[in-house]
Amino acid sequence: MRWRDRYGIRRLRGPKVAKFDREATDADIEALIAFARSRRGVEFYVEPETFATDTTAVAVADDGEWTRRRVGSPAVIHKVARDLALPVYDVQLTGYPPRMRAYNERRRREEDTL
Repeated sequence: MRWRDRYGIRRLRGPKVAKFDREATDADIEALIAFARSRRGVEFYVEPETFATDTTAVAVADDGEWTRRRVGSPAVIHKVARDLALPVYDVQLTGYPPRMRAYNERRRREEDTL
C-alpha cells in the first residue's frame, strides 16, 4: 500500500535513505505534531542522519518531556515547525536542553521507587 506524502518527506529528503533504517512516514510527522499540540513550550531539535538512522527530530516540551521520530530531512521538520510557529534547532550546534536531562533523571528516580 502506498502512503501519501503529505509533509513532503520524499520530495524534501533527496535521493538516499540511511542503509539500515526505515523511511520516515506521515505517521512519524503526525506524532511530532500531536506531541507539540498537546504540550506547552515545545521546541524541535534536529538530529543529523547517520549511517544507521535517517534524520530525526526530538520534540521537547516545557517540562522536559520528549519524543523522537524520523523526519527524512531537516527541511521537513523546519516546515512543520514553521506551520506550528515553534522553534527548531540543530542539536549539533545547541545541544539538548537541560530540562530534557532533568526529565530523564526524574523518570529514573520514579522508576527506582516503584
